[in-house]
Amino acid sequence: MSLESIIQEEARLIILRELFAQPNRSATSTSIRNHLLAAFMINKSREWVEDQFDWLAERAAVKVVAAGSIKIATLAPRGREHLAHQAFISGVLSPTDPVL
Repeated sequence: MSLESIIQEEARLIILRELFAQPNRSATSTSIRNHLLAAFMINKSREWVEDQFDWLAERAAVKVVAAGSIKIATLAPRGREHLAHQAFISGVLSPTDPVL
C-alpha cells in the first residue's frame, strides 16, 4: 500500500469523525482542510478534500452539496455506521474504538 493510500484512508476517517463532531453533522471543504492541517499535519488542497468528499459520497458515507466554489459534506447513516463499528467501508481506516 502506498503512502498516499494510507493518508487517504486516514483522512477519510478524520473527515467522518469531524463531521460527527459538528452540531449539524456538516462541514465545508475549507474547514475540513484546515482541520486536517492543524490537527493532523495533512497538508492537502481544498480540491483534494473535495475529492475525498466525493469518494465518501459514492459509498453513501456522506452527502455532498456545492455552495458556490466550495462543497459541504454532511454525515450520512452509512458513515455513522462505520464510526460505530456497525458497518465497514473499504478504503476508510476503521476507528480503534467506536466513536458513537
